[in-house]
Amino acid sequence: MLSQKDIYKKTYAVRRQLDEKLGVRGRDLGHAVRKAGRRLPVAIRAQAGTLAEAEFFAENPKMARRLDGPAMQAAFDSVMAYLRGIDVAEARKARILGIAGSVGFNLLFVAVAFIAFLWWRGYI
Repeated sequence: MLSQKDIYKKTYAVRRQLDEKLGVRGRDLGHAVRKAGRRLPVAIRAQAGTLAEAEFFAENPKMARRLDGPAMQAAFDSVMAYLRGIDVAEARKARILGIAGSVGFNLLFVAVAFIAFLWWRGYI
């Protein structure tokens, strides 16, 4: 059986990793996972939901006794392994390249449309 302190330590560690890797903050783990949304895979989101549920149950001693310790540890390990594997610099670079690509495409489209308009009006 996990103690209330153990559960809070685990959920705090997950919340801290969510903040560092994804920039997601929340008043509790459940709120932070909801804010992370589709940036987390479905399986990881479900396991983080299990941890959030355990955080909620830990407040009540009778409900805390119903928690499954090995399942909690497995969920914690898999969520932390996924979050540790995220490279923040690579994600930032991919996001910047995606924005630059869309801006470049839009500029190219506007230039082609302008040239087509000039040709249609007979200026070229």
